[in-house]
Amino acid sequence: MRKSLLAMTLSLATASAFAAGEHGGSHSATPDAEVDRTVHIEAGDMWFGPEELNISAGETIRFEVANSGNLQHEFVIGDADAQEAHREMMQAMGNSHGDGHDGHGGHDMAEGAHGGEMPAVTLAPGETAELIWTAPTDVDTLVYACNIPGHYDSGMFGEIHLSQVTLTHEALAARR
Repeated sequence: MRKSLLAMTLSLATASAFAAGEHGGSHSATPDAEVDRTVHIEAGDMWFGPEELNISAGETIRFEVANSGNLQHEFVIGDADAQEAHREMMQAMGNSHGDGHDGHGGHDMAEGAHGGEMPAVTLAPGETAELIWTAPTDVDTLVYACNIPGHYDSGMFGEIHLSQVTLTHEALAARR
């Protein structure tokens, strides 16, 4: 009986670990894309640095996100409505499960408004993660945020201003 309980406990723990995803790994919202430049993001406790970014439409960015804080954080990219929908979902999950990530795993895509997916990584304190993302060509402004309950409200968000001037790969390479 004890061996059966031990085996069941270990199998559940293993399944949970696999379901949670790899926090410190590399996540790509744009698989197999050629990266135009790397942008470093620092996630502190209740702030991001930098607070805003200027990116060209169509530019592929490798975000290197480092959590220098003492709390778990996420880095999610989306429009204001999608961020709000994700924040509400996280709040609902947090009310019943803790911080909103229990059962949600270390997502590399967050669900936004209307069920659409947003590129995202979740980081434990001291972790660094990579997210590769290509800027859309049909919007002017997006938001990056940590939607763990209370974090956005404390100022953990920033804006991405998208220039609609599409640059050639040579011009993007010169910006690196």
